[in-house]
Amino acid sequence: MVAENWKIILLGEALTFQRGFDITREQQKAGPYPVFSSSGPKSTHSEFMVRGPGVIVGRKGSLGTVFYSDGDYWPHDTTLWVKDFHNNDPKFAYYYLQTMGFERYDAGASNPTLNRNHIHTIPVHWPPLPIQRRIAGILSAYDELIENNQRRIKILEEMARSLYREWFVLFRFPGHDKVKMVPSPLGPIPQGWEVKEMQEVADVIDCLHSKKPEECPDGSGVLLQLNNIGAGGKLDMRELFRISTKDYELWTSRIELMAGDCIVTNVGRVGAVAQIPDGVKVAPGRNMTAIRPCDGQLTPTFLVEYLMSSHMASEVAKKKDLGTIMDSLNVKGIVRLYIPCPPIDFMLKFERIARPMRKRVEVLADQIQNLRHTRDLLLPRLLSGAIELANTGISATQEIA
Repeated sequence: MVAENWKIILLGEALTFQRGFDITREQQKAGPYPVFSSSGPKSTHSEFMVRGPGVIVGRKGSLGTVFYSDGDYWPHDTTLWVKDFHNNDPKFAYYYLQTMGFERYDAGASNPTLNRNHIHTIPVHWPPLPIQRRIAGILSAYDELIENNQRRIKILEEMARSLYREWFVLFRFPGHDKVKMVPSPLGPIPQGWEVKEMQEVADVIDCLHSKKPEECPDGSGVLLQLNNIGAGGKLDMRELFRISTKDYELWTSRIELMAGDCIVTNVGRVGAVAQIPDGVKVAPGRNMTAIRPCDGQLTPTFLVEYLMSSHMASEVAKKKDLGTIMDSLNVKGIVRLYIPCPPIDFMLKFERIARPMRKRVEVLADQIQNLRHTRDLLLPRLLSGAIELANTGISATQEIA
């Protein structure tokens, strides 16, 4: 059933697509205009081919990915771009195309390919322009809140990281000018500091299970996967691998991860780090190592900042084994990582300043997850007409509130 005032038309009647323009990395010159490939805006160029705002769809490789550009841009040959919006709202088109499932229209023999002539003939339920703008406004409000939280997270992370770097890498801590530098295995360090191995200041626990348990969608336990290790030391819990209570007990027999513990990946993105936030209990999965700071030796925020620091990167480069398929970091290397450790009182001072920053990051990250979940639930309902919208003049922000 089509919502009132919505029409069933062909996609090509609403939007006209055009194949993008070929350009190699070597031909690109640094500039202000994003170059959109099928995987998104991965580079920039000094020239553009299309005036914004624009909507771009991956046509080869990453099939059916959808991107939006506020400004002028260069759509790569691996994409299709909307050449004519036929007086439709571009932002609405961006959201609508995300629900199309273009991967179903693969026309490639070996490499996935999207043919614009095929998708032009797809029937769509299309609303009038006022409803398009209302829908785009509601969904954009969610995206703006998400982006605002992401900006706040970046600022907080940079503040904590900068403080760690100033105090523990550059040694410009309060009163540093009165402290003598002495030799150490890592070079000169302040007098009274020690260089210790990870095994001296933390419990390092590897996952010894070789066979991955079966997924149990209704299970009460969560097994971490490599895709759950996000950026900036955060867990990404959008995709959860749930397991049975029995399997969870088996996989937590050595350690049940709790707030303040860290996870380090052993393969793929070698040395990627995530810290367990408050209120989360999970099992460490395959190809990752758990690190729990020992009381009186190491504090949780110092640990996670160290694991994301240049010190850690340098040590990992020395300790990791070069595998035949991918780089790997052996647990035997992690326990031998060197850490420049200040006196515990000084470490606790850093904890009192930096830990609230990371806790705020955890709260904002949780808000982002909730906003995304709500937006993703609304998206198909709004764009199918299941939720009727009148042109009431109520703002999208008011509607979210």
